[in-house]
Amino acid sequence: MARRRGWDGRPPASDEEASARIVEAAVKLISETGSDVSIADVAASLGVIRQTVYRYFPTADALMHAAAIASVDGFLDRLAECVRGITDPAEAMTEGVLFTLEEVTRTPHLGIMLSEPYLHAHSGSMTSDEAQAFGMRMLTRFDVDWDKYGYDESAQRELVEFTLRTMLSFFVAPNADRDRDELRRFIKRWLGGAILAQPR
Repeated sequence: MARRRGWDGRPPASDEEASARIVEAAVKLISETGSDVSIADVAASLGVIRQTVYRYFPTADALMHAAAIASVDGFLDRLAECVRGITDPAEAMTEGVLFTLEEVTRTPHLGIMLSEPYLHAHSGSMTSDEAQAFGMRMLTRFDVDWDKYGYDESAQRELVEFTLRTMLSFFVAPNADRDRDELRRFIKRWLGGAILAQPR
């Protein structure tokens, strides 16, 4: 029972609840501060010692990653609203990429998942199973008939990889010279052109 002391007087009933509350606290703190947070910050917000948090998340990176994963569904819901009714794949992907690039600046813990792990030693993870699955989930939120445009599952996976690599370039060197409309035109011209080049 030692691992569940503190918690501001409301100890969790299980390890699963404890883990969920730690992640929830991390998400809240990240949203408030606009950046990643430390294990100590999260522990203090829950009224527990750092070692308690470490029992569930051995590193701050592991906790930040869990916070990002917890935010994915909300992000996908907002993405779906952004691209609702757009049936042209080039238009839809342009708006989706633009939305994602902007959302990362508004939702730091999403950026942690999409960019931080890939800017350092684990850059190859951009095409990992997890990143690929996230990208495929994004595609399912578009009102695009992918089969109509020649995109079977294999082609969709390649499109996801290409788009993730494109977005990574913006994470590494953020857009500074173009306003929103100019950036939209730039993305649509090059990414959209590549999308429409797929044989039907």
